[in-house]
Amino acid sequence: MKFQGVLFFPVTPFAADGSLDEEGLAQHIEAGVAAGAGGVFVACGTGEFHALTSEEIERATRVAVAVTAGRVPVLAAAGGPPPVARDQAARVERAGADGILLLPPYLVSAPQQGLVRYVKEVTEATALPVVFYQRGTARLTADTAAEIAALPGVVGLKDGIGDIERMHRVVRAVRAVPGTEGFQFFNGLPTAEMTAPAYQGIGVGLYSSAVFAFAPEIALAFHRALAEGDETLVATLLDEFYGPLVALRDEVPGYAVALVKAGVTLRGQDVGGVRAPLVDPTPEHVARLAKLIDHGLAVVGA
Repeated sequence: MKFQGVLFFPVTPFAADGSLDEEGLAQHIEAGVAAGAGGVFVACGTGEFHALTSEEIERATRVAVAVTAGRVPVLAAAGGPPPVARDQAARVERAGADGILLLPPYLVSAPQQGLVRYVKEVTEATALPVVFYQRGTARLTADTAAEIAALPGVVGLKDGIGDIERMHRVVRAVRAVPGTEGFQFFNGLPTAEMTAPAYQGIGVGLYSSAVFAFAPEIALAFHRALAEGDETLVATLLDEFYGPLVALRDEVPGYAVALVKAGVTLRGQDVGGVRAPLVDPTPEHVARLAKLIDHGLAVVGA
């Protein structure tokens, strides 16, 4: 399972009564795949994994698998307490996903061997390939990352911490392990485009793009500019779109998700609000987001 291009992390639409909107999710995913997504990661961080039931994750995965129809790989999330993560992994596999994004264990801080044990127990519960998400309570040393990379079924590591020096050591340690030539690394920071040039420099070219969910034209233009060495466009988008977007995102905790959902609605598909404990953006913030989107589209000529 090899990825290329921009990775799409769809939001999870909710109906007026707060329930999972499967039709809306199908529409959202189809639009992303048609726009050129390199892979679909459903019910993950941007999809409010933290607020979904295991049954909803399974349903969302089925929708993604049906809509993509094999055009791009589909991964779905599992994580939290080991029994829950194992159950979610089994559900995702049953729903037909191509792989799993394994989020960290819930809340508790663990020793390095405990993290290895966690990944091992979940991967043993599924035949699907697993990408482990390093973030929050799961901070791997280079040695631990290499040990996890060598586990059967583990095919990738996504970084949500942002320690470039630490991640560079991780990449080098994993690459030194025989049999990990195809192992893939992902930049999983919020608004990953802001750090994509730096991650590219340490051999991490893949990244998740939340912006792709509501402005694929901007996300794809940035990805092309970065790949082609168009430093002028990269700098312009970072200075005039992504930078201001991050500044807005950082004003309220949880806006990394809530602003994305608001952006999807601004672009023509009402996907509802966010579930607790997140809150929806204020009208003022939505207006600022709308101006940013318009400017970003103008910059890329869309």
